[in-house]
Amino acid sequence: MQPSGEHRLCPRVSMPGDPDDILMESREVSAETHPPHILPPPSAPSLAPRDIWEFRDLLLFLVFVPFALLVSKIVMLLGYAALRPFARWRMPVDLVQADTLFLLVQQCFFYVFILGFLFLLARFQHQQPLWKSLGWKSPSARLVASYLAGGGELAIAASLVLLLLPDSQGFPLEKLFDSRTASFAIGAFAITVAPVIEELVFRGLLFAIFERAAGMRFAVVSTAVLFAGLHVPEYWHAWNHMVMILIVGLVFSLARGVTGSLAPSIILHIGYNCLIMAGLFFSTEHFRIATGMWAR
Repeated sequence: MQPSGEHRLCPRVSMPGDPDDILMESREVSAETHPPHILPPPSAPSLAPRDIWEFRDLLLFLVFVPFALLVSKIVMLLGYAALRPFARWRMPVDLVQADTLFLLVQQCFFYVFILGFLFLLARFQHQQPLWKSLGWKSPSARLVASYLAGGGELAIAASLVLLLLPDSQGFPLEKLFDSRTASFAIGAFAITVAPVIEELVFRGLLFAIFERAAGMRFAVVSTAVLFAGLHVPEYWHAWNHMVMILIVGLVFSLARGVTGSLAPSIILHIGYNCLIMAGLFFSTEHFRIATGMWAR
């Protein structure tokens, strides 16, 4: 008989399938598979664009833009000069800078530099994926169709207003439609490239920085004004077009602010440009004659 208050210490007998043994084995396997010194780093926290982008990013962007413009121009001129003998292009190098196709390709190079710069800032400066950091939220197919239709309706409304506000002055953009090939190239650029990059910059980067600095209302107004300012050289002397671009930009900025997503402004922009280009296409007999919305 054992004395009272004393307990016999018996060895624990492990049975097959014991939960404690299974847990211990799983920990040992996990430690062997993922040693502490090589465990994957924790993922970056999900932040709103206004919490990611800072005024410093704006300064870096403003410094980079003229550099990208210069480099894209040099690349295009050197490329044209190198390929000209093999492609049998007749236009001299000093005159090619006025050619519409040359300018469009140069603009594409410039946009590639801008996109790459934003990607590097998002990835290495802020440890965030580019599109998500700028506010992109994937919309449903139904919303995509609605935004495209909304952009088309906005283009129709803008065209009707322009008919009520005629302007006898020509503007530089119309001069770029100097051939059927150039017209198709401008249409493709306006529908596929320009809306995406312009919205990434204005309703993405700039909107996030301005919203962080002064709130959403300021971001909406300021990005719309800057967006209109970008198009001033294209519509110089045509005040009615510049006013409409300002209003259209305000709609794009409002869509970005109200939904909290970059997707609506991009898709609205694509829908708007699609209908504008379609109007030009059909009003000029498939770009065969220089009449219609841009001719004077």
